[in-house]
Amino acid sequence: MACIGKMAKPQELSDFLAQVERRAFKQAAYAVRDEHAALDIVQDAMLKLSEKYSQRPVEEFPMLFQRILQNVIRDYYRRQKVRNLWTTLFSSFAAGHDEDDDVLETLAPHGDEGRNDPRAELERAQILNLIEVAVRKLPQRQREAFVLRYWEEMSVEETAAVMGCSEGSVKTHCSRAVHMLAAALARKGIGL
Repeated sequence: MACIGKMAKPQELSDFLAQVERRAFKQAAYAVRDEHAALDIVQDAMLKLSEKYSQRPVEEFPMLFQRILQNVIRDYYRRQKVRNLWTTLFSSFAAGHDEDDDVLETLAPHGDEGRNDPRAELERAQILNLIEVAVRKLPQRQREAFVLRYWEEMSVEETAAVMGCSEGSVKTHCSRAVHMLAAALARKGIGL
């Protein structure tokens, strides 16, 4: 019969996190090559360990924390991949706009801009229309997950709470939505 370790005390969890913080940061920074993102990743991993596994035996913390850290790094890359996919698509239309501008607002010309170049205005309008049509054609749950995650920039956890489903379901819906949108746009000649 396996021996079950004693449950961790709050101080033991705190000591463990203090002990692994620097190494986890270096690991995340090496993985993502962005110190700010690495700090966020480590903080997120530490919070997840604290929230979900604080009552586990201390001996389990190293393996649990490594698994959580790796999952958070993978989540970071997934978000970056999708964000890059969409920002690449929109980047040619965003010239001269602030980063804080809404992407769809960037595509829609304001005032006199775009009127000097009817071809650019037409191209923007056509691509925006194609994107809107493709998003509308997504199944309802995929559309909801996609909009919450990538337009509203909610985390997987927040999206799952809003949608009333598991985090795994959110990831599945988002992945399917991104693939369907990319395929729909590719059929229209828009490469991503």
